[in-house]
Amino acid sequence: MITALIWVTAFVFFFNIPFGYWRVNVKKFSWQWVLAVHIPVPFIIALRFLTPIGFAWYTYVFLVGAFFMGQRVGAIIHNHRDKKNKIVTSCLVMDLYRTTKAD
Repeated sequence: MITALIWVTAFVFFFNIPFGYWRVNVKKFSWQWVLAVHIPVPFIIALRFLTPIGFAWYTYVFLVGAFFMGQRVGAIIHNHRDKKNKIVTSCLVMDLYRTTKAD
């Protein structure tokens, strides 16, 4: 059960990085901002049902922490790329693709 919690926590963290990247590039509390924050939630709930971690109270600490840390790391990546004058849009995947194609 502990290994499942570690894997799900890691997935939640990495899954939220592109959404944090998107969130930081739009107006706060706009529809896009709300979507960037809330789209990952159903996937995380599905993971809870599909894995043995369930809805035990102690799992919330790990998953909520991973959620917000992933969002924050995405924002940090966006701001870092913006300061380096790299290609910056709302989509991390496409920005990375365009950067590697330009090199």
